[in-house]
Amino acid sequence: MDGIVYANGTWGPARDARVSVFDHGLLYGDGIFEGIRAYNGRVFKLERHIDRLFESAAAIRLAIGMTPHQVAGLVLETCRQNAIVDGYIRLLVTRGAGDLGIDPRSCPRAELFVIARPVGTLYRRAPDKGISLATSPFRRIATDALSPEIKSLNYLNNVLAKMDATDRGADEALFLGRDGLVAEATADNVFVVTPGGIATPPTTQTLKGITRETVIEIAASEGFRVDERPLSLVDVWTAREVFLCGTMAEIVPVGSVDGRPIGSGAPGEITTRIMAAYASLVRATGTPIPSAALEAEAV
Repeated sequence: MDGIVYANGTWGPARDARVSVFDHGLLYGDGIFEGIRAYNGRVFKLERHIDRLFESAAAIRLAIGMTPHQVAGLVLETCRQNAIVDGYIRLLVTRGAGDLGIDPRSCPRAELFVIARPVGTLYRRAPDKGISLATSPFRRIATDALSPEIKSLNYLNNVLAKMDATDRGADEALFLGRDGLVAEATADNVFVVTPGGIATPPTTQTLKGITRETVIEIAASEGFRVDERPLSLVDVWTAREVFLCGTMAEIVPVGSVDGRPIGSGAPGEITTRIMAAYASLVRATGTPIPSAALEAEAV
């Protein structure tokens, strides 16, 4: 892999970055992360992502060893060193190296990593088509097992669901919770459009997505109210429109769920309006990347 990454307290070529085999993030998934996007030389909602990182850290009693301002500075500098104008940033913190065994007291210092790379489209689709979803046989991890508010490195549940969806010829998996209600996709929140308006599952068993928050704000500005309420699989099957949203995915229209077409299979009117408004917002706001912002203005 190419590019410059922040690892082990300094910046260097990605190919030279190292993680200890005793790091508890590697051994036990003991760590947290954020996925962040940059558009037009600006990092979108950087402060909100940093705040959520520190919230996750507090929840698992992980001392990052830096202030939010310092971490934000590392993100911006990593973007600068990679000349990012439009890109994706992966910010992660592990418990650090310790002894074998899960007791985190053996880890004296957390490790922080920042990766910033140009980004392409997560889901490949024709402009007039939506992606396909398949309901996963794997249930979303119960909230009393691992809170969805913690954006942790424990993603095996998501990986297995994604593999199953791929095996079934679908683009993405749809998780149900232990109660049989719709939760989320493997890396995205879910919205449906019905005759009554827009609805999305409450965050009792899903991540409180920052893109989700943004979609709700955009919907309000467009004159649509979003109801946060429980959704059944039938609610999804019979919706007029369905779309996913996430930092990496952005806003993604859904054309079918479990082989059942959603609307015409093409992006619906409300989804299209939200997609356009989101694209305008992310390219006009954010924290400037020092040099990349100047390069973007010169283009």
